[in-house]
Formats: sequence, structure tokens, C-alpha cells
Amino acid sequence: MAAAVVAAAALGGGLFLVAWRWLRGARGSAAAAGAGAGAASMRGKTVIITGANSGLGRAAAAELLRMRARVIMGCRDRARAERAAREIRAEVGERPGHVTLVGIFEEPRLDVLINNAGIFQCPYMKTEDGFEMQFGVNHLGHFLLTSLLLGLLKNSAPSRIVVVSSKLYKYGEINFEDLNSEISYNKSFCYSRSKLANILFARELARRLEGTGVTVNSLHPGIVRTNLGRYVNIPLLAKPLFNLVSWAFFKTPLEGAQTSIYLASSPDVEGVSGKYFGDCKEEELLPKAMDDLVARKLWDISEVMVGLLK
Repeated sequence: MAAAVVAAAALGGGLFLVAWRWLRGARGSAAAAGAGAGAASMRGKTVIITGANSGLGRAAAAELLRMRARVIMGCRDRARAERAAREIRAEVGERPGHVTLVGIFEEPRLDVLINNAGIFQCPYMKTEDGFEMQFGVNHLGHFLLTSLLLGLLKNSAPSRIVVVSSKLYKYGEINFEDLNSEISYNKSFCYSRSKLANILFARELARRLEGTGVTVNSLHPGIVRTNLGRYVNIPLLAKPLFNLVSWAFFKTPLEGAQTSIYLASSPDVEGVSGKYFGDCKEEELLPKAMDDLVARKLWDISEVMVGLLK
């Protein structure tokens, strides 16, 4: 009798998860269709997406290609990028759009830059330049790339910069005494700090670009099933349950990429700058993410750290 009750409960729970996933999928498809309906054709537009070989970046690259954009994949591993580009071409089929890996700094124009690449809660390690990995990849790398492309973006105006952050920014603090985590390191806190830095960077950049025709907005994609969590250790016995729950409740990469696509393409946000979005809607920020003094100080220190200022 007890076994029958357990079996029935398990079956009921499984059916609930299947029904919930189906409902999420239906809503996600409707949201994607809505975002697509509100988006302008990207024909003739050049888009750079960092971290475009997997996850959110790959999904955004495929969708923008469908919208006839010329997509440049900014990736660290060329072999993986080439494989992803072949898969995207096969998936999308023959379209007027184009996906390529050509040199970023050889472009005559740039309409959209999506700062998407990221690393999540990794063990303590450093980049080749000696920066704590999460702060270096998630913030400083995009800070430097964007700075180097600003002239091209201004010359291509109206143009857009999209910065992918996370809701986890809420748990981060900017500690100017230990930005490189030389004194202490907590992988969760350091991820949140890098995501808070993303938002502060986007707001300060938007302020500096007022009147140039270049807009800057940040976003959170929600909880998404990607390989971003590869450093998160899940006990072996718990993995089947985690996989089931993530399948049921986490967003797919395409669902998670919708706000990036929206900010990159929609006429609804033409001229909108310095804002924070989730699910293709503007959202409120905590006061610490709107602290202009901290944003300016972080900008100044970041310039020195990446070598733009001595």
C-alpha cells in the first residue's frame, strides 16, 4: 500500500512537471513571437555577440541571423566558435543574414554590441592578465572591448550596446579595497559583484554617451539552462532530480535570450538608454545599482586596470 502511494505521488509529481514545462514552453513561444513581432528587420545591421558559441549567445546569434543581421561571434575558442557557426548556419538555413568570425576591429561599421560572455562561480583563478577570473571576464573584458569599439559605434549611430547582467547582482558589493579578491574570495559573492559591476558600467556609459546616438542598456535573462553552471557541484545522487527540476522550471537558452534580442532590435527601445530590463520590460534597480558616485569610481579604476590610463 505504501509503495503504491509513493508511486502515485511520483507519477503525479512527474505529470505536474511535464504540464508546467508545457505551459512554460507555450508562454515562452508566445513571448518570443511577441518580441519578434515587435522587432524590426536587422537587414544591413552588423552585430557583435561575445560568448556566442553556446547558451544565450548562441541562441541570440541564431535569432538575429533569422532577422537578417550580419552576426560576428566573439569567442575565446576558435574551434568551438567555428563549430557553432556551422550549426547555426545549418539550423537557420539560407538567409540574407550572415554569421562570421572575422576580426572585430576590421569592421567598417557596428550597429549592436551584445556583451554576453560570462563565467559563473568558478574556483579562484586568474586571467592571463592577472585579474580574478569572474571580475576579469564578466566586467573588465567587456569594459575594455566596449571602450575600444566606442569610436566605431559612434560613427555607426544610431547604435546599441546591450550588457547581460543577472538578478544575482542584488547580493554583490563593490569593495574597492579588494576588487581583485587578493584578500578574500567567495565565488558566489564575486559573481554577484561582477554582475553589479555590469549594471554600474552600463549606467555610467549611458551617461557618458548622451547625445551621441549610442544607447546602453543592461538586463537579466532569468534562470536559464546553459553550461554557465559547469563549476557548480551537484551531488551525484541529486543530479537526476536537479535535471528534472531544471528542465521543468529553468528557461531554455532561446527563452533566456529574448531580452537581449529585444534590446538589440526592437523599435520600442529606440533612444532608450541607461535602463535595466527583464523579460523584455524595464525593471527597477536596488539603490546600490544606481549609485552614480560608485559607478564613476569603478569606471576610473577599471580604466587603469585594463591599461587605458596609466
